[in-house]
Amino acid sequence: MSAHIGTSGWSYDHWENVLYPPGLPPRDRLQHYVQRFSTVELNASFYRWPRESTFAGWNRRLPPGFLLTVKAPRGLTHAKKLYAPEVWAERIARSWHELGAKRAVLLVQLPPSMERDDARLEYFLAALPSWIRVSVELRHPTWNHDDVYRLLERFGAAYCVMSGAGLPCVLRATADFVYVRLHGPDTDSLYGGSYSDQDLRWWADRIREWEAGGRDAGGREVFAYFNNDGGGNAVRNAETLRAFVDGA
Repeated sequence: MSAHIGTSGWSYDHWENVLYPPGLPPRDRLQHYVQRFSTVELNASFYRWPRESTFAGWNRRLPPGFLLTVKAPRGLTHAKKLYAPEVWAERIARSWHELGAKRAVLLVQLPPSMERDDARLEYFLAALPSWIRVSVELRHPTWNHDDVYRLLERFGAAYCVMSGAGLPCVLRATADFVYVRLHGPDTDSLYGGSYSDQDLRWWADRIREWEAGGRDAGGREVFAYFNNDGGGNAVRNAETLRAFVDGA
């Protein structure tokens, strides 16, 4: 089983000379990205949910085997805080259908101010079609409770394992896949810094453990995305982690 390792987003001007050659038009960045990575986490969808035709276009353009993770819209997660999710759940499902075999995980990031509300989370998860793989990023510390993990397990939803300043790093697997977001090693601010080789070897060990164990020892699929985009750190860290996981 091979871990899926990539970055959070792909269209950054400051990745020129790191991932992209000088002068590469923004429209060509994704096609260049897929030559180096087999998965990516789309963050632009958080600010503006793409049209269904856009998802269909990605399904056609992305190479076989490439997996696209998509971040849920802030209208659902931050404005409504999962309240009355039916309209968004239906819209997401239509888009997910268009993505076809290229779909990976729907990332649902709740705001750091949103405290634990088991009933609201349960209602939201029940509103999503069961064929959509979902991971929930729970940033407020009140969510870190065994009852919450059991709730996620019941729906086959993955607890999002987080690494970053001020975020609880809980190594908990609640689904047949594990979802990891690496927001940077800086202890004072999110998205800053570059992980050391020692840090990345530690994460590689965790990924291999998840791949080898769980679900009656059948192993778990792992998705890991780097969000420390500054200076191209995410690109370098993702490639190094992938090499460590593969045994290099």
